[in-house]
Amino acid sequence: MRHWELAVSLDPQRAQPLFLQLADAIAADIRRGRLRADDALPGSRELAGVLGLNRNTIVAAYEELAAQGSVRTRVGGGTFVAAAPPLPLALPPATTDTPTYALAPPSHRPSATRLQPVAGSLMLANGTPDPRLFPARALARAFRRAIGQRSLGGADACGHPRLRSVLATMLARSRGLPATPDTVMVTRSVEQGIDLVARALIAPGDVVAVEALGYPPAWNALRLAGAQLVPLPIDEQGLRVDALAALLERTRVRAVFLTPHHQFPTTAVMSADRRAQLAGLALQHRLAIIEDDYDHEFHYAGKPVLPLAAGAGGANVVYVGSLANLLAPGMSTGFVVAPPMVFARLADLRAASDPRGDAAVECAIAELFEDGEMLRHVRRMCRIYAARRDTLAQALERRLGSALRFRVPEGGLALWTEVDEGVDIGAWSREGARAGVLFQGAGAYDLLQREQPRMRLAFSLLDERELEEAVARMAGALARLRSTPSRIKTLHDTPARTAPLGACAGERRRA
Repeated sequence: MRHWELAVSLDPQRAQPLFLQLADAIAADIRRGRLRADDALPGSRELAGVLGLNRNTIVAAYEELAAQGSVRTRVGGGTFVAAAPPLPLALPPATTDTPTYALAPPSHRPSATRLQPVAGSLMLANGTPDPRLFPARALARAFRRAIGQRSLGGADACGHPRLRSVLATMLARSRGLPATPDTVMVTRSVEQGIDLVARALIAPGDVVAVEALGYPPAWNALRLAGAQLVPLPIDEQGLRVDALAALLERTRVRAVFLTPHHQFPTTAVMSADRRAQLAGLALQHRLAIIEDDYDHEFHYAGKPVLPLAAGAGGANVVYVGSLANLLAPGMSTGFVVAPPMVFARLADLRAASDPRGDAAVECAIAELFEDGEMLRHVRRMCRIYAARRDTLAQALERRLGSALRFRVPEGGLALWTEVDEGVDIGAWSREGARAGVLFQGAGAYDLLQREQPRMRLAFSLLDERELEEAVARMAGALARLRSTPSRIKTLHDTPARTAPLGACAGERRRA
């Protein structure tokens, strides 16, 4: 590269695929002005040689940049920086007819891939709640009252006593947890809660079992604490506890991290039998369970399943939850419920790095619980999201037919779909981005970064009309691919697919 030198450290151990790391690095150089409009990028072979990568990785990165609008390809060869930078990411105004949806501040479960929308893009790749639904006036009133109260001086590292008290009451009444204010910690985010728990429980070299498909930021927190992560398969009943039992026969396992209520990203609910089996294993092997119950409230058919922490073996469970899906964008408050001995360690860790919390935010949230506004808001959101779930499911069935297969989940904020073998998800998502609808394959949620013939399509951010339009754009993008034979896989040239849903590496080799 004679005129431009890429300053980036590509890490094959990261959850993000190499081609996306490279695309992000080049996009960053464009934003910084190191690369300017009409600058030529190195040829794919040249850049592959310099970086020591497969040429296909470079091609995929350039295709991603083209889909974002950051680069363009000239007839006759060559890739060049686009004349104008992509539109900035921003939340849409509530009054826009066809708003520009983008990745919102990470309330919880953001998309692992940064998708750059064009104007009017509709987001299906992220399960962020719709900010237009939040009762902003009620929150503003709560803030004003909280700021005027003397109780603001009572905050400490574990959270303001007022919020800890209302959370303990809510968790005991609605989730069956033996929670008290002395065992509830308020955190700035669910990710901070997971990080604190990881540092409290895990020593370098400890083996931690995780769901083979899951939440990359949680895995990163566990790795930073020194954990060696071992993926376990999942299916329609959640984590395969028999695989955990087999692992425990072979090696010492310190903890298991899982999302049993609405498994992320598949939305599967862990069966009662498996919950009982897991509790038995935890007691028998002195196994710590880290339970991430990130969207407990959003259950539409019957009552939500009680957490593992509320059942037999609950003394071995550290429970991590989130209020982010209920609050305004940018308010990502979470909480942790832990047994007394673990809680003491959590409190020491929190006090060392974040000793005061945010009393104003915590008191305002407490007031929303106390005056009943939070409960009314949750009930309203559940009705709306259930209707959106049904709208998305019906639109997919009507417009995409056999291209996608899925079951309508009992809860959560997204549909988990199986994609027809003949469809190249990457090409489809890129064509969709050009059409103004953002979605992606599920490989980003795989601990081993294997190709996944699946997609997670979120319905929470868009209303019914927007969901109908998003699916229409998906269908149009697929039709354009199918009309160009070279841009869609055939059964003859489709590479071998992964083993069944979330299979671990050993099972995949034996298949």
